[in-house]
Amino acid sequence: MSLQWLEWAQRIQALSQSGLTYATDVYDLERYEELRSISVEIVTEHTGLEMQHVKDLFAVEKGYQTPKMDVRGAVFQHGKILMVKEKSDGRWALPGGYCDVGLSPAENITKEIEEESGYLVVPTKMLALLDMTKHPHPPQPFHYYKIFIRCEIVGGEAKNGVETQGVEFFAEDGLPELSLNRNIESQLKLLFDFEKNPAKATVFE
Repeated sequence: MSLQWLEWAQRIQALSQSGLTYATDVYDLERYEELRSISVEIVTEHTGLEMQHVKDLFAVEKGYQTPKMDVRGAVFQHGKILMVKEKSDGRWALPGGYCDVGLSPAENITKEIEEESGYLVVPTKMLALLDMTKHPHPPQPFHYYKIFIRCEIVGGEAKNGVETQGVEFFAEDGLPELSLNRNIESQLKLLFDFEKNPAKATVFE
């Protein structure tokens, strides 16, 4: 299914947000508000989300809009990869999440893995930097980049977090039902390629 509508909605939202940030003329501000409303209508029509929910998402965005960063940890043990079961949808994902302001990607993934799985890790290599829009994730209102970082366990033990209800290692041929907003099978396969070939060069788009 074509997602051209999503690209249009994201571009309209980004333009409206920039306009609301820098414009001073009252009539220009009204036009940018109308553009934001159009982007909300497009996303609502194609996703089934409640209009107020989409409005709230867009309304909290301030300043010049740039892609958001999502960081995911690739932690291997005996040829299997660490995954956590998300409470939000009951499906499995690599530990991680949106990058917090004030923390580097390495600091973010270390924090996320400990909070979601209980393991203490040391980041060792950035494996991939991917543009979410170039992969078959479900439609998202914003534009995301995904950072995948290889990490080694140095302590801790498996423990559920506030947002997780399961911590397990999975083989490449035995992956669980995936939380597709967070990761898809082709991305997991790419990470297993790095496990088999540690010298593989970082992938980026």
